[in-house]
Amino acid sequence: MIPGAVLAAIAQIGDPRFRSVLLKGLSITVGIFVAIYLLFVQGIGWFIGDDVTLPWIGTVTWVDDAISWGAIPLMLLLSVFLMVPVASAVTGLFLDDVAQAVEDRHFPALPAANDPGLMENIRDSLGFLGVLIVANIVALVLYLMLPPLAPFIFWGLNGFLLGREYFTLAAIRRVGRERAARLRRRYLPAIWIAGVLMAVPLTVPLLNLFVPILGAATFTHLFHRLEARAARR
Repeated sequence: MIPGAVLAAIAQIGDPRFRSVLLKGLSITVGIFVAIYLLFVQGIGWFIGDDVTLPWIGTVTWVDDAISWGAIPLMLLLSVFLMVPVASAVTGLFLDDVAQAVEDRHFPALPAANDPGLMENIRDSLGFLGVLIVANIVALVLYLMLPPLAPFIFWGLNGFLLGREYFTLAAIRRVGRERAARLRRRYLPAIWIAGVLMAVPLTVPLLNLFVPILGAATFTHLFHRLEARAARR
């Protein structure tokens, strides 16, 4: 069931709605980093002014320019660590479009899904981003204590978080938040395994940017397959 859901998601990766979500997510993410850089440069310029007087040197007029240029490699370094979680959170705002594209192609007989609304999507995306960042910061201690196990800890932790988030996204559109939580607990082993399969590409540059889209599509398939299996029992 899990490999079938993953393969079905990969087979639809060329869907125009998938590409649209990816481009919107990346565009907003890059815009966020550019805005942070500009605010940082403006703040430095406001704080130190156009020139600085240094002891034994005199007035220096190029300090703010040097800091502005020096901030570029700093932002590039930060983007290495923050691009994926930030892109995941931003892309999460549009993952309903991915789930809808999956249902339109593979489950066309379904009635219209529940629309959680933009504000609820923003709240969930920001909450997921916070949990993802904090959990991985805490996990750094385990990485340092158990270096040989670091990849497995990373995959297990992020697999759990990704599975929890994307299954909830798929389920809440059809059965509401409360039942989605109950189903998530019931199907935890399958959700965790599928989440680990989503977490492995997180360590592959560029491929990791597709994880939110593949995750939303995979768990939409998984949710419907689990529900169909339960209905047959």
